[in-house]
Amino acid sequence: MPNDIRPLPVFRTEAVTRVYRTGMVEVWALRGVDLSLAEGEMVVLLGASGSGKSTLVNILGGLDLPSGGRVYFRDRDLRRASDRDLTRFRRDHVGFVFQFYNLVPSLTARENVALVTEIAADPMTPQEALDRVGLAHRMDHFPAELSGGEQQRVAIARAIAKRPDVLLCDEPTGALDSKTGIQVLEALHEVNRDLGTATVLITHNASIQRIAHRVVVLADGRITRDEVNAARVLPGEVSW
Repeated sequence: MPNDIRPLPVFRTEAVTRVYRTGMVEVWALRGVDLSLAEGEMVVLLGASGSGKSTLVNILGGLDLPSGGRVYFRDRDLRRASDRDLTRFRRDHVGFVFQFYNLVPSLTARENVALVTEIAADPMTPQEALDRVGLAHRMDHFPAELSGGEQQRVAIARAIAKRPDVLLCDEPTGALDSKTGIQVLEALHEVNRDLGTATVLITHNASIQRIAHRVVVLADGRITRDEVNAARVLPGEVSW
């Protein structure tokens, strides 16, 4: 992103907390998180298990609601949204990529992507989405005929096919070896660069932070570091 352009925020959180209660026990997953995500920005979230990374991403994506504070998507306060509004928000604006691919085994790659394109307002074709991640030649193959990295790239194609404003990725390379993990990072990098899709990427692999515009570190439900990368690298330059 050019230094002289100030991009608009896609997400903004203010003092967000999330408390889970089991009987008399309270678990504070988030403790007053202030965060913004700009258009076209790629942010890597780092932190140990239990630091609040997944909880924060679930709140941004409308899968969960905060216990306190505010979450804005552009100028919309998601805390005030109804269940129907949140469903529409997820459908129209957010793409999700998880560690496990969640592909339908009885459908081809093209058919798995079509599950999204058939309900989206302005989708790509399944072939275009698969071509974006380098898999147009595998679109008629079933998940069992694809490698782990290829399955994850199909999942990315499915997520981007509806042209989301934001892509939320929770450990997308966590189940992959270094070679296939880099292929997945290359796909995410190209989507962010070419489509301008704001991207949040959760990882335990600290070396992946070097591909991002910004790095945010969480510990015990709080942001302990939020800084811009002085020099980004390409996914192929990441040390696994």
